[in-house]
Amino acid sequence: MEKHIQAFMDYLNFEKGLSANTQLAYKRDLLKFRDFLKEKQREKAVEDINKYDILAFLSWQLDDGIAPSTAARRLSSIKTFYRFLILEGYLAVNPSADLETPKIRRKLPYILSREEVDRLMEQPNVVLPLGIRDRAMLELMYGTGLRVSELLSLQIEDINTTAGFLRCMGKGRKERIIPVNQTSLDWVQRYLVKSRGVLVKNHLERVLFVNANGRKMSRQGFFKILSCYIEKSGVQKKVTPHTLRHSFATHLLENGADLRIVQEILGHADISTTQIYTHLTKGRLKEVYQQYHPRA
Repeated sequence: MEKHIQAFMDYLNFEKGLSANTQLAYKRDLLKFRDFLKEKQREKAVEDINKYDILAFLSWQLDDGIAPSTAARRLSSIKTFYRFLILEGYLAVNPSADLETPKIRRKLPYILSREEVDRLMEQPNVVLPLGIRDRAMLELMYGTGLRVSELLSLQIEDINTTAGFLRCMGKGRKERIIPVNQTSLDWVQRYLVKSRGVLVKNHLERVLFVNANGRKMSRQGFFKILSCYIEKSGVQKKVTPHTLRHSFATHLLENGADLRIVQEILGHADISTTQIYTHLTKGRLKEVYQQYHPRA
């Protein structure tokens, strides 16, 4: 089975152009499946695996305590893997073809209120070069809805402070152009003029946001910075880098933005992913109604 998994990984990388994190998730799921077959089925050949083997694997995983959403994702990985095997002619029959991925109730994401966003933005000490950098990162992330990986991959030339837009490479290596508000542009410009030159050691470095050592910042580094400022702000919510993205989308929709426009800015392939934010805005409307209507 290993050679088929490796062929599949090459396909995801070179033909589908998926991100390293997405490829790793597929690989982890398939290796779990392979290990199950080795342990329970004495390592069946790929062509001998049937749908009952797949169902037994999922049942075993659920008994082991994984979340239903994780089981659904692993089934999706297996189905994608078998579609690849059929496409490439390794198999004639797809054992996962009639297995349906269960509908998982999606949890509503945490978001920050506009007041909480303002409190967060006030935390960096903008007298210091690192404080200016942090304020610029936070403003740009909330102002554009970028994923943290997209933010940290930006190059200097990817943002046009004059025209007011940036270019980023999203999932599946899909490029998109995103408008940037003036507040974010002002802080990025301030960072470029006053801070970045102080932090960068190698002047050939083109990544926009660098760490204290002058190199590309890691996701873990950004998470630590955000966590520190959330604690200082007094916001009593579970906040991750993705919370800023969720807040950006929700606040746009609350102010009347078109769902399709928000989908395009966020880089969602399917509008159903964007529609989760409409549930949040409906909840906010209900809160306002309950608070202000005399008959509520």
